[in-house]
Amino acid sequence: MTTNGRQPRVAVIGAGPGGYPAAFHAAELGMEVTLIDPEANPGGVCLYRGCIPSKTLLHVASLLGEAEDAAEWGVSFGQPEIDLDRLRSWKDQVISKMTSGLGLLTRARRVRFTRGLARFDGPHALSVEPSDGGDAERLNFDYAVIATGSMPAAPPGFQIDGDRILDSTSALEMADVPDTLLVVGGGYIGLELGSVYAALGSTVTVVEMETGLLPGADRDLVRPLERKLNSAFEEILLSTRVASLNVRPDGVDVELAGARVEVPSRRFDKVLVAVGRRPSSAGLNLAAAGVESDQRGFIKVDHQRRTSAANIFAIGDVAGEPMLAHKATYEANVAAASIAGHAATYDAQAIPAVVFTDPEIAWCGLTESEARESDRPHKVSTFPWAASGRATTLGRNDGLTKLILEPTTERILGVGISGRGAGELIAEGVLAVEMGARADDLRLSIHPHPTTSETLMEAAEVFFNTSPHYIARKRG
Repeated sequence: MTTNGRQPRVAVIGAGPGGYPAAFHAAELGMEVTLIDPEANPGGVCLYRGCIPSKTLLHVASLLGEAEDAAEWGVSFGQPEIDLDRLRSWKDQVISKMTSGLGLLTRARRVRFTRGLARFDGPHALSVEPSDGGDAERLNFDYAVIATGSMPAAPPGFQIDGDRILDSTSALEMADVPDTLLVVGGGYIGLELGSVYAALGSTVTVVEMETGLLPGADRDLVRPLERKLNSAFEEILLSTRVASLNVRPDGVDVELAGARVEVPSRRFDKVLVAVGRRPSSAGLNLAAAGVESDQRGFIKVDHQRRTSAANIFAIGDVAGEPMLAHKATYEANVAAASIAGHAATYDAQAIPAVVFTDPEIAWCGLTESEARESDRPHKVSTFPWAASGRATTLGRNDGLTKLILEPTTERILGVGISGRGAGELIAEGVLAVEMGARADDLRLSIHPHPTTSETLMEAAEVFFNTSPHYIARKRG
C-alpha cells in the first residue's frame, strides 16, 4: 500500500453485501473511500431486489402455510384475507428501513457515497455518470474494488417485459397475483418465488430441464421439499423445457417439450423466468483498466480477490460462483485487508447455501453427491426428524440432518439439513467444518432439549450407534 505518504484513495464500485462492507472495512483501516452505486443508499441487489424482499414475502407465505396446518391441530383461523397493497408496503418498509440505516452507517464511517454508474477510464481513473443526470465526474483512485453483483439471466428468445414475462426483479414487485403462473427453472429462485405466489393464491406450474429440483443439492435433502411442493404446486415437470412462448393480450401461450409432458400447449396468465443469474460486468469498460474476465463475464481473481490489474480487486457475484451475499461479504474483508498490506486470503472451507422454501434446505462443505462423483472416501450419517421431539411438537418432522465424514479421522467434511429453520441451524455445521471438528466433538457437545439443533448431535450419535432415538444407519 504505497501512496507517497497520503491516505490511499479507494473506489468501491457497487454497494451491495460485498461493496459496502469493503468500503466500511477500508475506511476503518485508514483509507479515503468513495462508494459508488446507482441507488439512493447502499444495499445492492440483495437488499433492494433480492434476498431481503424475497425473504420478507417468504415469511408471509410460511405464516399462511402454518395457519392452514393449524387446522389439523384443532385451531382454525378461517380463510385469510390478503391486502396486496399493504403487503407490498410492508416489503418496501423493510427495504427502506435497512437501506436508510446503511446510509447512516456510511456517513458515520466517513465514506463518501456517490450515486451513479461507474466505468473505467484507465487503471487509476473512473468516469461516474450521476443517477440524476448531469455531467460525468472523473474519479482518480489508487485502488478499486469491483462489487457490481449480478442480474437475472434469461434464455435466448425470452423477452422480459415485467408484465406477462417476469424475472425475479419484476416478480418481487408484486404488481398482482396471477391466477396461473408458469415458473421456468426449478432452482432456488424459482422455488422460493413460486412458493410465495402459490401461498398468495396462484396456481403454479414449474418446469425444470434437469431430472430433479435444486440440481446442486443432495437428493435426500430435496425429497421433503418435493413432497410439500407436489401439493402446493399444480404441477412440477422435470426434464422439460419451454420450446416457445407467445405473449397475448390476455395471457401467454407456451409450448412445452419433454418426454412426460402430456399437454404440451398451455396458457398461463404470467411466466416467471428463473434460470439463474449473470455477472454485471459488461458496462464497466474493464479493458481500459487491464482487468480480464472469462467468457461468461466473471472477472478473474486470485486468492486475495486481486484481478489481472494489481491495484484492482473484484468480489461477490461478479467474481464467480457461488453467487451468494455472505460469500461477497467474506471476500470484502479479504480485499480490504489485502489493499492495506495485511496477510489475507480467500480460504473458506464451507460456504453455506440455503434455500428458503418451506421446508428450508441448507448445506455446507462437501456434499454426498460431490463425494461420490469424485470417488472421495466418505461416510454418511443421517438423523431423520421423525425421531426429533421438537420437530414433532411443531408438526414438522419431515426433515433430515446428515453429516459427511472422513472415514479414518472421523472429521466432518460437510453438513446438510432439510427442515423448518435449516438456514439457522447450518451455521453450526459451517463452524464444525471450518474448525476441522470430528464427529465426537458434535456428539459430546450438549445441545438444549427439545430443539431441532439436537439433530446435529443426534446425527453424530448415529455415526457411533449411540443414538437413543434412532437405529444407526451409515452410508459410504
